[in-house]
Amino acid sequence: MKKQLLIITTLVSSFVTAQTKDTANVKNIEVVTVNGKKVLVERKVDRLVYNVQNSMLSQGSSGTEVLAGTPMLKVDENKGLLSIAGKNGVSVMVNDRMLNLSGSELTNYLRNLRSENILKIEVITTPPSKYEAQGNSGIINIVLKKNQNLGWSGYLNTNYTQRTYASFSSVAGVNYQNEKIKSSIKIMGYDGDKRSVEKNNIIGQNSSLNKDDRKDMNDGLGLNANFDYSLSKNANIGLVYDITKGHTNMDINSTQDYFTDNTPTLQTETDSKHRSPFTTQMLNLYFDQKLGEHKLSFGANYYGNLPDTEVNFTTRNIASNATQVVRNLSSVDYTIYSGQGDLTLNFKKIQLETGAKYSQFSNNSDIAYFNFNNGNYIIDPAKSNLFDYNEKNYAAYISASKDLGEKWSVKAGLRYEYSQTSGFSPTTQSKSENNYGKFFPTAYLSYKANENNQLSVNYSRRINRPYFRALDPFRWYSNPNSYYTGNPSLQPSFNHNIEFNYIFKNKFSANLYYQRTKNNFDQLSFLNGIDLTSTYENYYNQNIYGLNFNYTDAFFKIWESNISTSFSYNETQITKFNLVAKNGQSFYFSVNNTFQLNKAKTFMLFVNYWNNLPSRDGYFSMKNTASLDAGIKMSFAEKALQVNISVSDIFKQSGLRADMYFTDNTQSFNNYWDARRMNLSITYSFGNQKVKPNNRSVNFEEKNRAQ
Repeated sequence: MKKQLLIITTLVSSFVTAQTKDTANVKNIEVVTVNGKKVLVERKVDRLVYNVQNSMLSQGSSGTEVLAGTPMLKVDENKGLLSIAGKNGVSVMVNDRMLNLSGSELTNYLRNLRSENILKIEVITTPPSKYEAQGNSGIINIVLKKNQNLGWSGYLNTNYTQRTYASFSSVAGVNYQNEKIKSSIKIMGYDGDKRSVEKNNIIGQNSSLNKDDRKDMNDGLGLNANFDYSLSKNANIGLVYDITKGHTNMDINSTQDYFTDNTPTLQTETDSKHRSPFTTQMLNLYFDQKLGEHKLSFGANYYGNLPDTEVNFTTRNIASNATQVVRNLSSVDYTIYSGQGDLTLNFKKIQLETGAKYSQFSNNSDIAYFNFNNGNYIIDPAKSNLFDYNEKNYAAYISASKDLGEKWSVKAGLRYEYSQTSGFSPTTQSKSENNYGKFFPTAYLSYKANENNQLSVNYSRRINRPYFRALDPFRWYSNPNSYYTGNPSLQPSFNHNIEFNYIFKNKFSANLYYQRTKNNFDQLSFLNGIDLTSTYENYYNQNIYGLNFNYTDAFFKIWESNISTSFSYNETQITKFNLVAKNGQSFYFSVNNTFQLNKAKTFMLFVNYWNNLPSRDGYFSMKNTASLDAGIKMSFAEKALQVNISVSDIFKQSGLRADMYFTDNTQSFNNYWDARRMNLSITYSFGNQKVKPNNRSVNFEEKNRAQ
């Protein structure tokens, strides 16, 4: 396409020059403009790029809607999940710097991000050695448009969501930029309730039937401030500060039925109230220095989370009507510090990247279990515990990339990470330590056969470290007979990833991959009589073979469609316990459609559908799930006012229905999290709309493990 544009431009230039030399023979000269529009999808050596500015989604869409229309991405706003096909997790960057949000915080941020500010989305399925080797995950990089204008701008956004209960959220943001300063401040607030119904059954010699009818009540108020100052033409410093205060509350009514050899042994009902105020703070500091064609960067990060939870539950024996009243108090203090330095060297024939990083985690938790006797709460030492966890990580990396002519590109890197972990329980005087160092290589090779065909192959080795709650041995009780506990002896897992990618005419892409994971860990439940325990264990290895297809195109200038399919087959080897492996396949497909309803592009209709067919995944056998979503996007007042109305999961088909098989029991899950909802979103923008928010943040991937 570039060659064709060059030929056309040369011919036009020659024609205009020749005609202007002979003005006597020419009375009128027409101005000819040649526009080279970028394609929707393109392939780079280590990533897939979706050019949002060339999509119908570029006007009047939220960040989540843009991501849902991006090849290889799956978005589930209800669960706060964002994923890449074939990956277990994902990290999100903005302008090549890590966005330190996860779960509902990340969903709220993306929902309030306007598509008009997004230039492109980069999907990195095998992250280079520059990034953390943590997790079998990919990276999504949201690249915002550059701002060349000075002045003020701002926006007001409010959302109303109706599920079983109503929810509200609002955000107000102001941005300012001059020749030296880029700054923005954003205030957010939310208050929403949601109903969830979870049914978990264990059927065997000892059996239990459990149903939770839960009301989630979340509210919060947050502030985000960004400041960037240019010390000179080639140097700048900045900071990002974020604070959120709120509550994560739940009211749960649950019933438990216990059986031994099909004979009822106990039937109980539990009413519990969870009240959990929290305060999270995050501070990022950075310094960037350009050295000609090269760049030096430094960053420092802090994250703190202080959730305190009080759980009061009353369990009633239905047969005898006897009650047991319990109070469960827990205090957790998550703290993360990290610092890093990165150097990028851009030579004529090769690009080199190198850097080092240090991070420190601490998690101090205190849980106390009280029985209510004779009008007083009496602590139960056997069910109370203190736990201190500390982790230090040291990392260094180097990578090189080079274009080998016009057709070939190559990139390779090596990262080394050394970890020191220690856990200590003053209550039980138990201590666990684990020190290990590992190398994590990455390699990429890309071949562009011609304008229409491009192929690449990628390789990476990664590690999946347990997050804090999976390591903490203290117990969270949901009733006197059921509790969840972490496992301080949990070990990390390692995986190898190989990918083959093909893209045709920048519209159709195919991704063939193989993953080998060893020493995987996950949560398991064990029933001993009427005592139900849930914990984490390392217990399986897995091979996964997968194939993803995606086609993105525009039809008749008014219809844009993104069609994706994913097929995978897994082989699972159980290494502990009596689980029964469920080797088999999974198949997923989605169709996202956007229709332009008028020439001014101010009215849009979207209709999206996805479906997970019945599948087997390691030790799960999962039933069919699906969702149909539709809505209208409207723009008024020269697109300063955006109004979006949508309905999600229209036929109430999403949720989780699955079975897990042991040799002596079968565990079944039937959960629905209030996914069917109607949403109304109104956004008003004011001031200089060409000013873009200063969304800078520093690489801080470790924050995702503070769960």
